[in-house]
Amino acid sequence: MIGIVDYGMGNLYSLSRALIRLEESYFISDHAEKLDEADGLILPGVGAFKDAMALLNEKKLTGFLRSYARERPLMGICLGMQLLFDESEEGSLTRGLALLPGRVVRFSGTAENGESYKVPHIGWNTLDFSKPDSPLLQNLNPDYAYFVHSYYAVTDRPSILIASADYHGLVPAVVGNGLVFGTQFHPEKSGGFGQALLNNYLRFVRNVPRSESIADSGGDA
Repeated sequence: MIGIVDYGMGNLYSLSRALIRLEESYFISDHAEKLDEADGLILPGVGAFKDAMALLNEKKLTGFLRSYARERPLMGICLGMQLLFDESEEGSLTRGLALLPGRVVRFSGTAENGESYKVPHIGWNTLDFSKPDSPLLQNLNPDYAYFVHSYYAVTDRPSILIASADYHGLVPAVVGNGLVFGTQFHPEKSGGFGQALLNNYLRFVRNVPRSESIADSGGDA
């Protein structure tokens, strides 16, 4: 059973439809006690980092998600992936879930040769696999994925980089460490490749032994 974290800034319809196509049981909730029933969580997100963290704190989900990810799988999508990092410069410097090392920064809009480029990064882009043996990339080949974002993650820990895209520089596209994964692109909008990646995450969730309840183990932030 997959839980989708509903904190008010996620594109829940397309993700729900993707899980239905994969014949996966799921539920949507913004309550830690209910989300704690899930074998794995998906954290979607569309919008601003600062607003998203404010809502997670308000709903008392920040500490819960940090604790949950120590015991069971958590996957962030788009803004949800960015929330997994230490902090973001969007708006003002804001602390994230700090499950992955790094900072979220804005595309500069100016290439090294001085030419301007379009921000946000919107559309299909090819992926380069850094860790093809990752559970998320099992039996997959590098393909196109659909991106919509103005900010991207910067990290000094190359070990968390699973796949990347090139948009006037390296853009972490799939990241992960332990039970925590994230995709900067939208797998639910990335055709057959995205469906296969989501299915790999579901398979990973099913293979992780279920731990004890942790709903009361985390603080608000």
